[in-house]
Amino acid sequence: MLHVHKRKNMTILIKNKHTLQIDQFKFRCCIGKRGLTKNKKEGDKKTPRGTFGIENLYYRKDRLEKPLTSLKCIKIEKDMGWCDDIFVPKKYNKIIKIDKKIKHEKLNRKDHKYDLLIPIKYNFKKPISGLGSCIFIHLTKDYKPTAGCVALKKKDFLIMLKLIKKNSKIKIF
Repeated sequence: MLHVHKRKNMTILIKNKHTLQIDQFKFRCCIGKRGLTKNKKEGDKKTPRGTFGIENLYYRKDRLEKPLTSLKCIKIEKDMGWCDDIFVPKKYNKIIKIDKKIKHEKLNRKDHKYDLLIPIKYNFKKPISGLGSCIFIHLTKDYKPTAGCVALKKKDFLIMLKLIKKNSKIKIF
């Protein structure tokens, strides 16, 4: 008789500035250049503390295969941006079609940071302009501090994708 082990909902834990843990798996990571904060502000280079949901996986189809994950996968298009414009509160911290008049983070980058990315649902449901945007889990090659995101090496990101589910949370201490 085969027992199907029902996996518990995996929480992504960021316990310090260089360790991301899921269950017994530990990965090296990097966070915001100026550390962690309870009072996130746009552009402060800090990673927000707290427990947040995660969004879909966005990926570069031109650079890699669709990864194995139970998250919804969205291909990154050339005209995709993420609004970080505090003067456009209706679009702030949301995915947008790139518009020269709106400040944004380009998702289709020359470097490989956003070949895989998962938005963290910080300041997400009803975003408040200026409290911080574009908080992602994305890739790093060298573990250099981020502008507030959490970054992992590609091989670790791909393992993480197999462990997490749509309803997984990320807890940043």
